[in-house]
Amino acid sequence: MLSARILFQEIVDSDDTFQLFCSIAASGETQGGWENGRIAALVPESMRELAPRISRHGADEDKHGRLFNALLKKRQLDPVPVPPETDYTMLLEQRGIGLAHEKLRRDERLTEHDIVVYLSHSRVTEQRAADQMELLVRYFGDDPELGKAIRMICDDEANHLAYCHEELLRLAAAGHGRTIQRVLRESALAEIRVHRDVSLAVMAHMGHLLRWPKAKSAALAAGIHAMHAYERLGDWRRMVDLRMPERRGALDGPATPAPAF
Repeated sequence: MLSARILFQEIVDSDDTFQLFCSIAASGETQGGWENGRIAALVPESMRELAPRISRHGADEDKHGRLFNALLKKRQLDPVPVPPETDYTMLLEQRGIGLAHEKLRRDERLTEHDIVVYLSHSRVTEQRAADQMELLVRYFGDDPELGKAIRMICDDEANHLAYCHEELLRLAAAGHGRTIQRVLRESALAEIRVHRDVSLAVMAHMGHLLRWPKAKSAALAAGIHAMHAYERLGDWRRMVDLRMPERRGALDGPATPAPAF
């Protein structure tokens, strides 16, 4: 019987699939760190109070990239190239979600609208990240090899999600509510498609490395399509609601240092 726990365990137990999994995760986190660092540097003067929190967000994601690379090093593995079809952040940008890298590479101040777009996009993607890390903690939180790193990343992702909720509610009260709701909806509907496509691509690569039988690969693909259908029918709405988080000021202060391995 297939289950998420058995599937993840199979991926973690194989050096080849663990290497690909950590490489994909490290690449995405490092890219997110760069994006947040550039946004922090280009925040408009009217929103300069956000810059330290955006910078902290980027520092956390840089740390996550180092943690995934450290997990590879612990097994004496090197990072491998990330297949383009598994590059979640690149595929989101190609769909026009978030701030384009071309814009972030310029030394021009962003607008208030750009920051609203950034935070709305982050609220959606951080929901996905928080959900995935909670799942990994449930399965591997006590694992002697993985537990320490994934618990720290999970806590950071919960902070990032809380920060997005709090800042978007503040901006909605300041008159950006209609824009926020529109961008949230656009981002969520695009994200669930990209997540489906990336999930199918990742599972195809994992299946090839693990030599899964065709029936197993087909069953997993069917499950991914079913989850996308469920999200498309209405579950995407949980990715766009806004509520004041229990963690207030979640990104105030410096980033927590990464543990040594």
